[in-house]
Amino acid sequence: MGILSRASYVIRSKVSGLLDRTEDPSETLDYSYEQMRDELQNVKQGIADLTTQKKRLEIQQRRLEENVEKHNDQAREAVRQDREDLARRALEKKKQKMNQIEDLESQIQQLQRQQDELIDQKDDLQNRIEQFRTKKETMKARYKAAEASKSVSEAVTGAGDEMADVGRAIQRAEERTEEMEARSAAMDELQESGAFEDALSDKDQLDRELEEIRTTGEVDAELDTLKSEVGTDEGATTSESEADVDAETDVGTEADTDAADIEAPDAEGAAVNEAELDTELEELKEEEKN
Repeated sequence: MGILSRASYVIRSKVSGLLDRTEDPSETLDYSYEQMRDELQNVKQGIADLTTQKKRLEIQQRRLEENVEKHNDQAREAVRQDREDLARRALEKKKQKMNQIEDLESQIQQLQRQQDELIDQKDDLQNRIEQFRTKKETMKARYKAAEASKSVSEAVTGAGDEMADVGRAIQRAEERTEEMEARSAAMDELQESGAFEDALSDKDQLDRELEEIRTTGEVDAELDTLKSEVGTDEGATTSESEADVDAETDVGTEADTDAADIEAPDAEGAAVNEAELDTELEELKEEEKN
């Protein structure tokens, strides 16, 4: 097979496939039905033309028959007038007309047979068209029902082109959402681990941890102080309700002394903790410099 033959074959196959995909069976059936009706109309037109031609021959036959009768009367009149020659001429014309009538009768009979055949063909074609019309409408209804059923089935199963596009869109949205959620979680994890330094701060992670420890120690020391003050106030109230004025004064003095004794160790401990933190901070800074 040559190049041109192969190219022609490929083009024809592509065009045939394209036509198969774009062909609508309902439109094809309607077109076939119209073609058959056109053919029926042509048959009817042929019958009409044939009948017209037959009618012309019949009219001509009647005229010849009238002439035959006329020539017959002429021959009789010539005989009565003792004009045999005229009678002979009239009879000759009568004979010619009768021969023409015979030929016309033969043609008319032939046209009649053709007309009968065309009428039979027309009736047969008309019956076929009616049968095709019934079958056409049935096939169109079945095609529409099948098309609707196919669309519903594809929509339910998600196998159609449009539903497939929707499914792919949902899948892409889910993948994008999962990617963004994972990235957000990763950013939170890195932020909590201190992997990202604050661009607006000149402190590193170590400085922030040390500052957090120092702040925690100061808060603990202040909390202990508050606890001590609250305990002292409650002890003083209890002593005043159980003793007289003099004993209350002595007890109050002792309570103040005890509170001072309690506060002193706590303040001293906080000072020691702060000093230790400062020392550790200085050591860490020295290590960083080295």
